Amino acid sequence: MAILPEGFALPPPTYLAALLAAAAVVARAALRRRPTVTTGRVLALAPWMALGSALHVLYVVEALPALARPLAGTPAVYVTVAVAAVGAWVALDAVLDERDGDSAGQSPRVARALALGGGALALVAVVRVLAVGVAAGALSPLVPAASVVVAAVLAAAVWFALTRVAPETRTTGALGAFAVFAHVLDGVSTAAGIDLLGFGERTPLSRLIVEFAAGLPTEPVLGSGWLFVLVKIAVASLVVWLFADLVETDPTEARLLLGFVAAVGFGPATHNVLLFAISAPG
Repeated sequence: MAILPEGFALPPPTYLAALLAAAAVVARAALRRRPTVTTGRVLALAPWMALGSALHVLYVVEALPALARPLAGTPAVYVTVAVAAVGAWVALDAVLDERDGDSAGQSPRVARALALGGGALALVAVVRVLAVGVAAGALSPLVPAASVVVAAVLAAAVWFALTRVAPETRTTGALGAFAVFAHVLDGVSTAAGIDLLGFGERTPLSRLIVEFAAGLPTEPVLGSGWLFVLVKIAVASLVVWLFADLVETDPTEARLLLGFVAAVGFGPATHNVLLFAISAPG
């Protein structure tokens, strides 16, 4: 059985070497600087996650320049965006914390600048994605936009229930809520793509869940994506609950791990929404 998602391929050796070298340089700088990890700073990485998703959509529809294209495939795009985001974080931490005279390393300007920088780049990439859809006469944002709204409402309900069934999960705060939303959006957008727009699932494990649901008696009424939504809700809720104690004992590690968990859901979800908006039937 295949383990890796469809389209997974390493970039050419020259690009791979450059990416690994850049990652090593940024990782070394981050370890030496050890920027303070706050909830706001981790949340400020969300626009960078959206940037990676938009770049990969442009890769899929072959709308990137030839020189940049190898940097936006799977898995290269993860490294490309991580290098840019972490590099920006370390640089901003060094400049703004020292300029603000913040010996504790918690200048609020770092999170704002990090979010604005990533947001500006993501906006450019998203506009480019939508422009490709308009040029091809294939822009159809209704279902993807509706999936975002449904996911937001469902995630709010899940978070409300989770914090009452397991009150300790409240300690994860905004990062826990964002992680839940990210995975709910991934589940809902995937289900909409499969059941309403006729797309397939590229990740083998997710495809197995969808195929299992397709074989159930509920398929004619509920479709085959509902089980994937439930699995994403269950997994996200379980992970947030497990990290609740870690927030108390090691908040830095907990915030980084919650940020990673959120990225695993938010990246694919944003990719779904953008790709469906420019390639779905009207």
